Amino acid sequence: MINAIIVDDELKGRNLLNELITNRFPEINIVALAKDADEGIENILKYRPGVVFLDINMPRKSGFDMLQEIKPVFFEIIFITAYDKYAIRAFRYHAFDYLLKPIDAEELSNCIERLKEKQLQLDFKGRLESLMTQIHQPLQIPDRITIHSLDGITVIPISDIVYLEAAGTYTLFYMKNKEKIVSSLNLKEYEELLTDHHFFRIHNSFLINLAEVKKYIKTEGGSVLMTNENEVSISKRRRDEFLKLLGANKVSL
Repeated sequence: MINAIIVDDELKGRNLLNELITNRFPEINIVALAKDADEGIENILKYRPGVVFLDINMPRKSGFDMLQEIKPVFFEIIFITAYDKYAIRAFRYHAFDYLLKPIDAEELSNCIERLKEKQLQLDFKGRLESLMTQIHQPLQIPDRITIHSLDGITVIPISDIVYLEAAGTYTLFYMKNKEKIVSSLNLKEYEELLTDHHFFRIHNSFLINLAEVKKYIKTEGGSVLMTNENEVSISKRRRDEFLKLLGANKVSL
């Protein structure tokens, strides 16, 4: 049983989420509903929940402002937000779950399943601090990414990634130190995050770091040799764009 608190200034939103959770997830026990950040803090300190469903955009005091007043943050957070591309991008970089309004029952189910699979991680404080830094500097591109790996949550420097490979609904990270990390998210999720870091989807199965390309191999199908000596295929329809990007990044062929 996981005790939970919902903090949302919209009465309809609070009641709908409460109803969805109560009717579908008996393992989640809603101990309090809060209409604003101050009431949320009061209930959090009183009930000490395992998770807080936290609306970001509340009058007078936002969800982020509320978190700044709780030291330390001892609970998992599932953020609730209307579409905000900068906030959503930050959540995904730092492996925090979020729900978009209006809340979709299937997305809620996915969040609950991930919540049940993981324990509060030792690096939670660091992830939250990094998230708050990015929220206050939304145009700054992070140099690290947080991965939901099979062993828990892993934070890695983006520059240490050689390439990523799709493995069904999972993604394999190939690192400079020869380590291989398995993520529970699919490759599309990372393509959207890493494009700004000069990564390119060279094939449906591969997303490569252009800075780690060692050689383009001009065979009939075409392939790329990476700095870890692994060879990855390049799709014909993406070859011209890839070669153009290599030239722009001054990588020799």
